[in-house]
Amino acid sequence: MKITRVEAVPLSIPSRYGADSWALGTGGWRALDFCLVRIDTDAGFTGWGEAFSYSCRRAVVAAVNDMIAPIAVGQDAADIAGLHATIQKRLHIFGRFGITAFALSGLDIALWDLAGKAAGKPLHALLGGAKRERLECYASLLRYADEKLVARYCEQALGEGFGAIKLHEVAEPVIAAARDAVPREVALLLDVNCEWSVQDAIAVGKRLAPLGLGWFEEPVFPPEDGAGLRAVGEACGMPIAAGENCCFASQFAALFDAGAVQIAQPSVTKVGGVTEFRRVAALAAERKVRLAPHSPYFGPGALATLHLIAALAPAERFEYFYLSADAALYGEALAPRQGELAVPQAPGLGADPDADVIRRYRAD
Repeated sequence: MKITRVEAVPLSIPSRYGADSWALGTGGWRALDFCLVRIDTDAGFTGWGEAFSYSCRRAVVAAVNDMIAPIAVGQDAADIAGLHATIQKRLHIFGRFGITAFALSGLDIALWDLAGKAAGKPLHALLGGAKRERLECYASLLRYADEKLVARYCEQALGEGFGAIKLHEVAEPVIAAARDAVPREVALLLDVNCEWSVQDAIAVGKRLAPLGLGWFEEPVFPPEDGAGLRAVGEACGMPIAAGENCCFASQFAALFDAGAVQIAQPSVTKVGGVTEFRRVAALAAERKVRLAPHSPYFGPGALATLHLIAALAPAERFEYFYLSADAALYGEALAPRQGELAVPQAPGLGADPDADVIRRYRAD
């Protein structure tokens, strides 16, 4: 089965976040950016993947079309590991991580979608089989920077059946307001997106420790500071979670070698796709590090994560990005009911993205 075409499909879907904006990356978010990756083959199968592209859509699209596609077209779609290794080696001169890894992730997810479709099996069957038919979700909130708003959205998410809440707040009074709104028996997680120095993270973490947070996610900058992460965890007595900004198993190995994290969070759209995610999962199991995938997505990356959790981390919840978008690529398949999502059972990822949504929201 030869690859005949690789195409980046950029989308921008207006979204409502519950706050004016969230200034991550290049600025405030007003829409969900997607870079879908479509692979066509001479066997008539089409595979779909997703490359991380929030606030960096055009750069990722260029990487897929100009760097990834020329290498992949004409290759054997079934040789996923071989093509993955070839692309890593051919493109290392442009930088191993970041945009290059995002683009490769999109291709790799699409190749696994193709593999499942060709075999007539869902992706999780290729990964050892699903241990769960439904997955609990946690509500991954936006950064509201407002005590009343954060309490409101915590209560709303709990009322919708979510069994855990993740904050992205950095102001201590706002975090405390969320804890007041979320019963102690419900897991409250905190991601501060690499906000502080090690010293500041330790100081804040000690003050937050009495709140009983389930984990303290990416407390320091830079995110690869393994020694700093370990120091924060030891000083505060809270589990440290990190890894959404890691690309390839080698960066996770460095975190594990440093004793930096208790919870590893690979993101399938960033880490190198399903192929590299599996390597991280094996490494985490060997080092006895908990695996909790990062997945605030609504495209093929979200579907792939459902399969990966069901097969490789069945005790974990799916991270549901708590916002409303003007359109959904997969309809009800990624709409939680009482805080749960069904694990897809159709071949490959389990569904193809809605062609009408792609047509309506295609971007430059």
